[in-house]
Amino acid sequence: MSTLISLNILPEELENTDLILRSASKKANINPNQIRDWRIRKRSIDARKKPVKMQLQIEIWKTEEQREPLNKFNSQDVSSCPAIAIIGAGPAGLYAALRAIEAGLKPLVFERGKEVRERRRDLAKINKEQIVNPESNYCFGEGGAGTYSDGKLYTRSKKRGNVLKALEWLVHFGADEDILVDAHPHIGTNKLPKLITAMREAIIEAGGEVHFDSKLTDLKIEENRIKGIVINKTQKYEFTEVILATGHSARDIFYMLHDKKVKLEAKPFALGVRIEHQQEVINYIQYHGEINNPYLPPAAYSLVAQIDGMGVYSFCMCPGGIIAPCATEQEEVVTNGWSPSKRNNPYANSGIVVSVEPKDLPNYTPDDPFVCLNFQKEVERICWVAGGKTQQVPAQRMTDFVKGIKSKDFPKTSYQPGIVSADLNKVLPHLIASRLKKAFVNFGKKMPGYLSKDAVLHAPESRTSSPISIPRNNETLEHVEIHGLYPCGEGAGYAGGIMSAAIDGINCVDAIALKYKL
Repeated sequence: MSTLISLNILPEELENTDLILRSASKKANINPNQIRDWRIRKRSIDARKKPVKMQLQIEIWKTEEQREPLNKFNSQDVSSCPAIAIIGAGPAGLYAALRAIEAGLKPLVFERGKEVRERRRDLAKINKEQIVNPESNYCFGEGGAGTYSDGKLYTRSKKRGNVLKALEWLVHFGADEDILVDAHPHIGTNKLPKLITAMREAIIEAGGEVHFDSKLTDLKIEENRIKGIVINKTQKYEFTEVILATGHSARDIFYMLHDKKVKLEAKPFALGVRIEHQQEVINYIQYHGEINNPYLPPAAYSLVAQIDGMGVYSFCMCPGGIIAPCATEQEEVVTNGWSPSKRNNPYANSGIVVSVEPKDLPNYTPDDPFVCLNFQKEVERICWVAGGKTQQVPAQRMTDFVKGIKSKDFPKTSYQPGIVSADLNKVLPHLIASRLKKAFVNFGKKMPGYLSKDAVLHAPESRTSSPISIPRNNETLEHVEIHGLYPCGEGAGYAGGIMSAAIDGINCVDAIALKYKL
């Protein structure tokens, strides 16, 4: 059994392994000659006061102790094994496919979008020509929404499954081992495509299948049991086990399920704006003026407040990042953020969103599963109109928003399609705008300098999570009424990011494997 030791060091000491080992062994009262192996197990930044320090958790193995190897993906030939359908090739779908192979099941993955590298052409069209491909965009395509919107790997869902295993599988497929160490691991949009390609190749090599441009258009259900699927309205497949991992933006899936009388429920979500500062401003605030320390990474922040009975909080904060257009239909605008692996862009952006419960909305009725989705769609369309009916978005300086005046000009923005001046107090619903205004004043007190005229609000940030859940049995993970249908990941309401979605994909396959006694 290993020994765990906590240490605080200066950022510039992080590369001094001799110093770290000496300090850790002294604190643990272990003779360095008795140490067989050691590693930094966790690494985080303590910026609560000056000087900024690095918090380390050091793991030490003594001479008689054995270090456990990483969890590697264990492949096998499943070409002749029982087949399951996996709808969607995001993190939930890909991890479900990999786990199926380990369990002795043949995964057939059906993805409505394109393979990960071909998606880039469609993303370029959104950014440069403002043309939205409804089947291939920032949300749809191999790798899912997280591939080209940052690749953050942080999750609080420790009870949902084996987070370490999910991270170690990423290392197996080519990710840097730093993701096993950092408190808030991050791969970067520039590096994720290579990893996802390696996962797909492993699935195919083992006898599984991955189909692109393959949109689920119907489910065959008889006597409350799954019997098959229909792809692109014409291709019919027989399956008795279907994992539905279609993501939070596949609205057509919700409508299709509703038409087939499959039970859905309205789900709380969050909506607001994406705000952009200069990264050096955030560095100055968070690092107490230490903006020129080359050993400190671009600073992040996390903010939360209760405003008039609703939570307002930062979401998907991207140091050194870029704001991206994430619409999935032509007549809507949506923003999100991403960062390259080095996080070396001059901007810092984050969603600042208001928690919305179904009962908060004016058209709420207990039996309407679409009340939150309709609200989300309405805001996205109103912002599209306010932005000039293009992929430009309505924007406002933060201080102008708080004062309720339209901005006359703007600093440069990373949002490539461009911005249009608008008073977001009039564009956004009152229940959102009024709370954002109070929250920015609150955040400005918590982080002096945050409430700034040079910070720009881009509207809306609306795809924080699915506004609909697909209820399932807590034990079998099947839909509460339809046997063989496994609602999975963010689109079903059971995940909130890459890692929790990946873990949910593993859990759904584990439930199927238990049924097959594998």
